[in-house]
Amino acid sequence: MTEQLEKLRMVALNIDGVLLNDTFSPVIHHFVTSRGGTYSADLERRIFSQPQAVAGKILAEVCGMRTSPMETIAVYFEDRARYLADHPVRVLDGAAELLRRIRALGLRTVCYGGLDASHFDRYLGHLTDLFDEPRYVCTNDIRPGLYEIAVDFAGLACDEVLFVDDVARVAEAARELGAPFIGHPSDFEHGYQRQLMAESGARHVVGSLDEIDDALLRTIDAEARAGTLWAGAPGKAVA
Repeated sequence: MTEQLEKLRMVALNIDGVLLNDTFSPVIHHFVTSRGGTYSADLERRIFSQPQAVAGKILAEVCGMRTSPMETIAVYFEDRARYLADHPVRVLDGAAELLRRIRALGLRTVCYGGLDASHFDRYLGHLTDLFDEPRYVCTNDIRPGLYEIAVDFAGLACDEVLFVDDVARVAEAARELGAPFIGHPSDFEHGYQRQLMAESGARHVVGSLDEIDDALLRTIDAEARAGTLWAGAPGKAVA
Protein backbone atom coordinates (compact mmCIF):
# COMPACT_ATOMS: atom_id res chain seq x y z
CA MET A 1 0.00 0.00 0.00
CA THR A 2 1.29 3.47 -0.91
CA GLU A 3 2.40 5.49 2.12
CA GLN A 4 0.12 8.50 2.49
CA LEU A 5 1.35 12.08 2.79
CA GLU A 6 1.39 13.90 6.12
CA LYS A 7 0.49 17.52 5.33
CA LEU A 8 -1.09 17.82 1.90
CA ARG A 9 -4.78 16.99 1.63
CA MET A 10 -5.71 18.16 -1.87
CA VAL A 11 -4.28 19.12 -5.25
CA ALA A 12 -5.99 21.86 -7.29
CA LEU A 13 -5.07 21.86 -10.97
CA ASN A 14 -5.69 24.67 -13.41
CA ILE A 15 -7.54 23.47 -16.49
CA ASP A 16 -6.07 25.41 -19.45
CA GLY A 17 -2.31 25.13 -19.64
CA VAL A 18 -2.04 22.30 -17.09
CA LEU A 19 -4.57 19.59 -17.93
CA LEU A 20 -5.40 21.01 -21.36
CA ASN A 21 -3.06 22.61 -23.88
CA ASP A 22 -2.51 26.37 -23.78
CA THR A 23 -4.97 27.91 -26.23
CA PHE A 24 -4.95 31.35 -24.63
CA SER A 25 -1.39 32.72 -24.83
CA PRO A 26 -1.12 32.43 -28.64
CA VAL A 27 -4.50 34.11 -29.12
CA ILE A 28 -3.74 36.96 -26.73
CA HIS A 29 -0.37 37.51 -28.43
CA HIS A 30 -2.00 37.65 -31.88
CA PHE A 31 -4.88 39.78 -30.60
CA VAL A 32 -2.46 42.41 -29.30
CA THR A 33 0.22 42.43 -32.01
CA SER A 34 -2.24 42.29 -34.92
CA ARG A 35 -3.87 45.46 -33.59
CA GLY A 36 -0.62 47.35 -33.16
CA GLY A 37 -0.18 46.75 -29.45
CA THR A 38 3.04 45.77 -27.68
CA TYR A 39 3.22 42.30 -26.16
CA SER A 40 5.48 42.08 -23.11
CA ALA A 41 6.14 40.38 -19.80
CA ASP A 42 4.39 43.29 -18.09
CA LEU A 43 1.28 42.74 -20.20
CA GLU A 44 1.21 39.05 -19.28
CA ARG A 45 1.63 39.98 -15.62
CA ARG A 46 -1.31 42.40 -15.83
CA ILE A 47 -3.69 40.26 -17.86
CA PHE A 48 -3.18 36.56 -17.16
CA SER A 49 -5.50 34.95 -14.57
CA GLN A 50 -7.56 38.10 -14.27
CA PRO A 51 -11.37 38.31 -14.41
CA GLN A 52 -12.61 38.76 -17.97
CA ALA A 53 -13.80 42.31 -17.29
CA VAL A 54 -10.32 43.31 -16.10
CA ALA A 55 -8.57 41.56 -18.97
CA GLY A 56 -10.95 43.13 -21.48
CA LYS A 57 -10.25 46.63 -20.17
CA ILE A 58 -6.48 46.13 -20.42
CA LEU A 59 -6.69 44.60 -23.91
CA ALA A 60 -8.78 47.51 -25.15
CA GLU A 61 -6.30 50.02 -23.74
CA VAL A 62 -3.24 48.27 -25.16
CA CYS A 63 -4.84 47.88 -28.59
CA GLY A 64 -6.38 51.36 -28.75
CA MET A 65 -9.89 49.93 -29.03
CA ARG A 66 -12.96 51.94 -28.06
CA THR A 67 -15.00 48.88 -27.09
CA SER A 68 -16.17 48.16 -23.55
CA PRO A 69 -14.31 45.49 -21.55
CA MET A 70 -16.86 42.77 -22.29
CA GLU A 71 -17.21 43.83 -25.93
CA THR A 72 -13.44 43.45 -26.19
CA ILE A 73 -13.64 39.99 -24.63
CA ALA A 74 -16.31 39.03 -27.16
CA VAL A 75 -13.93 40.01 -29.98
CA TYR A 76 -11.16 38.06 -28.26
CA PHE A 77 -13.32 34.91 -28.16
CA GLU A 78 -14.08 35.35 -31.86
CA ASP A 79 -10.33 35.34 -32.48
CA ARG A 80 -9.95 32.30 -30.25
CA ALA A 81 -12.66 30.40 -32.12
CA ARG A 82 -10.75 30.95 -35.37
CA TYR A 83 -7.52 29.79 -33.71
CA LEU A 84 -9.19 26.62 -32.36
CA ALA A 85 -10.31 25.64 -35.86
CA ASP A 86 -6.66 24.81 -36.61
CA HIS A 87 -5.36 24.25 -33.07
CA PRO A 88 -8.03 22.29 -31.18
CA VAL A 89 -8.20 21.90 -27.42
CA ARG A 90 -6.72 18.59 -26.27
CA VAL A 91 -5.91 16.85 -23.02
CA LEU A 92 -2.19 17.06 -22.33
CA ASP A 93 -0.05 13.94 -22.28
CA GLY A 94 0.18 12.48 -18.81
CA ALA A 95 -2.91 14.25 -17.42
CA ALA A 96 -4.87 11.11 -16.53
CA GLU A 97 -1.79 9.41 -15.15
CA LEU A 98 -1.05 12.43 -12.95
CA LEU A 99 -4.57 12.40 -11.56
CA ARG A 100 -4.21 8.72 -10.72
CA ARG A 101 -0.86 9.31 -9.00
CA ILE A 102 -2.40 12.05 -6.89
CA ARG A 103 -5.32 9.89 -5.83
CA ALA A 104 -3.05 6.94 -5.08
CA LEU A 105 -1.42 9.14 -2.43
CA GLY A 106 -4.81 9.67 -0.80
CA LEU A 107 -5.19 13.27 -1.96
CA ARG A 108 -8.40 14.93 -3.07
CA THR A 109 -8.34 16.46 -6.54
CA VAL A 110 -10.18 19.46 -7.97
CA CYS A 111 -9.88 21.44 -11.21
CA TYR A 112 -10.31 25.19 -11.64
CA GLY A 113 -10.24 27.86 -14.33
CA GLY A 114 -11.75 31.05 -15.68
CA LEU A 115 -14.36 29.52 -18.01
CA ASP A 116 -17.64 28.01 -16.87
CA ALA A 117 -18.14 24.36 -15.98
CA SER A 118 -19.23 23.41 -19.51
CA HIS A 119 -15.57 23.77 -20.54
CA PHE A 120 -14.58 21.15 -17.95
CA ASP A 121 -17.46 18.87 -18.90
CA ARG A 122 -16.63 19.04 -22.59
CA TYR A 123 -12.93 18.26 -22.39
CA LEU A 124 -12.46 16.44 -19.09
CA GLY A 125 -15.85 14.86 -18.56
CA HIS A 126 -14.42 11.43 -19.38
CA LEU A 127 -12.11 11.81 -16.36
CA THR A 128 -14.80 12.92 -13.91
CA ASP A 129 -14.27 9.91 -11.67
CA LEU A 130 -10.72 11.14 -10.97
CA PHE A 131 -11.96 14.39 -9.38
CA ASP A 132 -13.65 15.10 -6.05
CA GLU A 133 -16.59 17.40 -5.43
CA PRO A 134 -17.10 20.07 -6.60
CA ARG A 135 -14.79 18.70 -9.35
CA TYR A 136 -14.51 22.08 -11.08
CA VAL A 137 -14.44 25.61 -9.66
CA CYS A 138 -14.98 28.57 -11.99
CA THR A 139 -12.68 31.30 -10.67
CA ASN A 140 -13.55 34.15 -13.05
CA ASP A 141 -15.28 36.18 -10.32
CA ILE A 142 -12.74 35.36 -7.58
CA ARG A 143 -9.41 35.26 -9.43
CA PRO A 144 -6.93 34.04 -8.61
CA GLY A 145 -9.22 32.20 -6.17
CA LEU A 146 -6.69 30.15 -4.22
CA TYR A 147 -8.01 31.07 -0.79
CA GLU A 148 -11.59 30.42 -1.89
CA ILE A 149 -10.70 27.00 -3.34
CA ALA A 150 -8.76 25.89 -0.27
CA VAL A 151 -10.86 27.37 2.51
CA ASP A 152 -14.36 28.05 1.19
CA PHE A 153 -14.77 25.08 -1.16
CA ALA A 154 -12.56 22.45 0.47
CA GLY A 155 -12.61 23.50 4.12
CA LEU A 156 -8.82 23.17 4.34
CA ALA A 157 -5.92 25.40 5.32
CA CYS A 158 -4.04 27.03 2.43
CA ASP A 159 -0.85 25.09 3.18
CA GLU A 160 -2.77 21.82 2.83
CA VAL A 161 -3.64 22.43 -0.84
CA LEU A 162 -1.10 22.15 -3.65
CA PHE A 163 -1.85 24.38 -6.64
CA VAL A 164 -0.57 23.51 -10.12
CA ASP A 165 -0.82 26.40 -12.57
CA ASP A 166 0.75 27.85 -15.71
CA VAL A 167 0.61 31.48 -14.57
CA ALA A 168 3.12 33.29 -12.37
CA ARG A 169 0.44 35.52 -10.86
CA VAL A 170 -0.96 32.39 -9.24
CA ALA A 171 2.49 31.55 -7.90
CA GLU A 172 2.65 35.00 -6.32
CA ALA A 173 -0.77 34.48 -4.72
CA ALA A 174 0.32 31.06 -3.42
CA ARG A 175 3.44 32.64 -1.93
CA GLU A 176 1.36 35.25 -0.10
CA LEU A 177 -0.89 32.52 1.32
CA GLY A 178 1.94 30.12 2.12
CA ALA A 179 0.37 27.54 -0.20
CA PRO A 180 2.31 24.84 -2.08
CA PHE A 181 2.77 25.51 -5.79
CA ILE A 182 4.05 23.78 -8.91
CA GLY A 183 4.49 25.84 -12.06
CA HIS A 184 3.76 24.36 -15.48
CA PRO A 185 4.45 27.34 -17.78
CA SER A 186 3.43 27.27 -21.42
CA ASP A 187 6.07 26.53 -24.03
CA PHE A 188 4.61 29.30 -26.24
CA GLU A 189 7.61 30.91 -27.90
CA HIS A 190 6.58 34.48 -27.10
CA GLY A 191 5.55 33.75 -23.51
CA TYR A 192 7.15 35.07 -20.32
CA GLN A 193 5.61 32.86 -17.65
CA ARG A 194 8.69 30.75 -16.92
CA GLN A 195 10.70 33.94 -16.39
CA LEU A 196 7.99 35.46 -14.20
CA MET A 197 7.71 32.29 -12.12
CA ALA A 198 11.44 32.41 -11.45
CA GLU A 199 11.04 36.03 -10.34
CA SER A 200 8.17 35.01 -8.05
CA GLY A 201 10.41 32.55 -6.20
CA ALA A 202 8.56 29.45 -7.38
CA ARG A 203 10.78 26.55 -6.36
CA HIS A 204 9.13 23.80 -8.39
CA VAL A 205 8.60 24.43 -12.12
CA VAL A 206 8.10 21.54 -14.53
CA GLY A 207 8.04 21.13 -18.29
CA SER A 208 5.76 18.11 -18.40
CA LEU A 209 3.14 16.48 -16.21
CA ASP A 210 5.28 13.36 -15.92
CA GLU A 211 7.72 15.39 -13.81
CA ILE A 212 5.05 15.73 -11.10
CA ASP A 213 5.83 12.29 -9.70
CA ASP A 214 5.60 10.73 -6.25
CA ALA A 215 9.06 12.00 -5.33
CA LEU A 216 8.18 15.63 -6.11
CA LEU A 217 4.83 15.40 -4.31
CA ARG A 218 6.55 13.95 -1.24
CA THR A 219 9.18 16.69 -1.35
CA ILE A 220 6.48 19.37 -1.39
CA ASP A 221 4.63 17.59 1.41
CA ALA A 222 7.81 17.69 3.50
CA GLU A 223 8.32 21.40 2.72
CA ALA A 224 4.72 22.16 3.68
CA ARG A 225 5.18 20.24 6.93
CA ALA A 226 8.40 22.12 7.72
CA GLY A 227 7.05 25.52 6.66
CA THR A 228 9.81 26.01 4.07
CA LEU A 229 7.71 26.10 0.88
CA TRP A 230 8.74 29.65 0.02
CA ALA A 231 11.94 30.00 2.02
CA GLY A 232 14.17 32.54 0.28
CA ALA A 233 11.44 33.70 -2.09
CA PRO A 234 10.95 37.46 -2.71
CA GLY A 235 9.29 38.99 0.31
CA LYS A 236 9.96 35.98 2.51
CA ALA A 237 12.62 35.37 5.10
CA VAL A 238 15.19 32.69 4.39
CA ALA A 239 14.69 29.72 6.66
